[in-house]
Amino acid sequence: MNTNNGLPLVAPRVSPVLDPAFRPAVLANRAFRAQAKATRKAVTVRLGLEQTDGNVSHFTTPILPDNHPQAAGNSTYLERITKFLLWSRGGFRLHFEGPAPLATKLAAHYRETATGKFDSNLVGERMFDHPLEVVHTKALPAERRSAAPLGRHLDGCRIGFDLGGSDRKVAAVIEGKVVYSDETVWDPYFQPDPQYHYDGIMDSLKKAAAHMPRVDAIGGSAAGVYVNNRVKVASLFRGVPPDVFNRRVKDMFLDIRKAWKNIPLEVVNDGEVTALAGSMSLGLNRILGISLGTSTAGGYVNAEGNITSWLNELAFVPVDYNPQAATDEWSGDYGCGVQYFSQQCVGRLLAPAGIEVDAKLPLPEKLKHVQKLMDKGDDRARKIYQTIGTYLGYAIPHFTDFYDLENVLILGRVTSGPGGDIIIAGAKEVLKVEFAELAGKIAFHIPSEKDKRHGQAVAAASLPTITTK
Repeated sequence: MNTNNGLPLVAPRVSPVLDPAFRPAVLANRAFRAQAKATRKAVTVRLGLEQTDGNVSHFTTPILPDNHPQAAGNSTYLERITKFLLWSRGGFRLHFEGPAPLATKLAAHYRETATGKFDSNLVGERMFDHPLEVVHTKALPAERRSAAPLGRHLDGCRIGFDLGGSDRKVAAVIEGKVVYSDETVWDPYFQPDPQYHYDGIMDSLKKAAAHMPRVDAIGGSAAGVYVNNRVKVASLFRGVPPDVFNRRVKDMFLDIRKAWKNIPLEVVNDGEVTALAGSMSLGLNRILGISLGTSTAGGYVNAEGNITSWLNELAFVPVDYNPQAATDEWSGDYGCGVQYFSQQCVGRLLAPAGIEVDAKLPLPEKLKHVQKLMDKGDDRARKIYQTIGTYLGYAIPHFTDFYDLENVLILGRVTSGPGGDIIIAGAKEVLKVEFAELAGKIAFHIPSEKDKRHGQAVAAASLPTITTK
């Protein structure tokens, strides 16, 4: 396929061994922008994404003039760019400075299409309490960004926890030292009764508390979006009916804090804690953390070492512009990060690799099977990791168009064992062949075994500030 609704697609110079139809977003975007500039009549579009707290982030791009033969690609290009902005930065109002017909078409996408309505509902309504709004304007509101110096507190007796889609982890931390850690398998995604989640979290906290003389603070990381410790959107609670979610899930962590006598408690998106853990252990900033787990978690620490107000929900950002690409089973959209950097990706690549497993096996079991094959030197399993590495190599340059980025930290179950090294080697090869200007700028990191076991929990435990009386 050569185009996506008018947007030219570019074949990668390094093709994923198990996915020859992959068409990287970064190549299409850069080719499109070069094509627009080559006309010498490029039209400038400026986008401003506004959050409810007044933060506004800008993005500027050239597009083709309306009378260009390939001008139909303008709409596809802007929709994909806006989706990336929406899920990486977050907001409820998109200020559009550019041709009015394109603003109208973009608004219709979020109002009328299934994938657009999904994005509008989850990001606009559920995260920022307003339906997504596209406003055509002649001048964007001023850019305003905020960042918080969250975490890095290691005093006292603390509990850190991490809630994933297939397991929950907990650690007892005294003056920055892990004195106890535990990992418990659970299955939260489709549980309709949130008592399952509450009881599981409390069980882990009590186990950790038993190994300390007292508990001064609790910090946690979890998949989803959390504002002031309230659950806005979280895949962990996908099975909970909306009315029950509003009654019993939104304030779950406030209820947990009450159960622990209102000690300081902070819960943050797991991707943010991933990035914070990497920054703390490596002593580096400008770091993007990508966790390849049941889904794909992302987090970002800026040049000052702070967490921003951005969402960094990399599971939903488009990385493959082939409209026939794998679709995300939750949103129904194609080419999203979750199908390229997660256990779901491993499961998807089993058949192309020629590996047969019981289709009913849970994703963690499929991953374990692949990892066992890797330990035996199976080339089919190696090809899965090589493919993910190529995906990553094209995703990172794409991310640099949106992030001030120098360090990439990858972790999660998919990166365990020799597979993680193969992924990084594949990504580096792509940069060397196709993005030489980034090859010497971007550094890749995998946590040490110690940091894999304890880094996330320690970073989570460090989130709250202990107030002295």
